[in-house]
Amino acid sequence: MEKYINEKFEELKDVQNRFIRESKGLIADISKEIATCFLNGGKLLVFGNGGSAADAQHIAAEFVNRFKMERPPLPCIALTTDSSILTSIGNDYEFNDIFLKQVEALGNPGDIALGISTSGNSENVLKGLRAAAKNNLKTIGFTGNTGGKMLGLCDYALIVPSRTTARIQEMHIFTAHMICGLVDEIMFGKFVSETD
Repeated sequence: MEKYINEKFEELKDVQNRFIRESKGLIADISKEIATCFLNGGKLLVFGNGGSAADAQHIAAEFVNRFKMERPPLPCIALTTDSSILTSIGNDYEFNDIFLKQVEALGNPGDIALGISTSGNSENVLKGLRAAAKNNLKTIGFTGNTGGKMLGLCDYALIVPSRTTARIQEMHIFTAHMICGLVDEIMFGKFVSETD
C-alpha cells in the first residue's frame, strides 16, 4: 500500500510541476479577466458534469461567500445546482442543452462563462461555451489531456497535462483556489494598483 501511495504522490507532483511551468501566465491573465468582469458589473457562470459539477459549485461558493479575505460577495453562479431547471431541460429537450439554455437565460455581454470538462469533449459543456461566445461572453475552459474540442471554443483554456481524471480534477480545484486568491488581491488587496 505504501508503494501505491508514494506512486500517486509522485504522479501528482509531476503533473503539478509541468502544469505550473506551462500555465503561470495564463492563470494570471484569467484572474485579471475575472476581476475586470466583476469590477465592470459582470458575473461568472460556471458549469461541468460529475466531479466538475461539484467544482463549479465549490468555485461559486468561494466567490459569493469569501475565499480567505473579508470582502464583499462577488457574483458567480454554478449552473449545476437547480434540480428543477436541470431535469426540466433534460426532460423537455435533452441533457446536452442543460447549460446552453441557462447561459442563454442568464448570460450577458461582459459576463464570463467557465466550462469544466476533464476530457474537453463533454457535449453539454461545449454547447454552453458556444452559447456564451454567441452572446458575447468571454469563455474560459478548464480541461486536461490535449484539451479536446473545448480548445477551439475558449478565449482562455487551462489544460492539465494528464490523462488521469483524478489528477486533472485535483489541479482544477487547486487552480480555482489560486484564481480566487488572485481575484481577491486584484480587487481588494495588494495587486489593486496594478489594474489602475
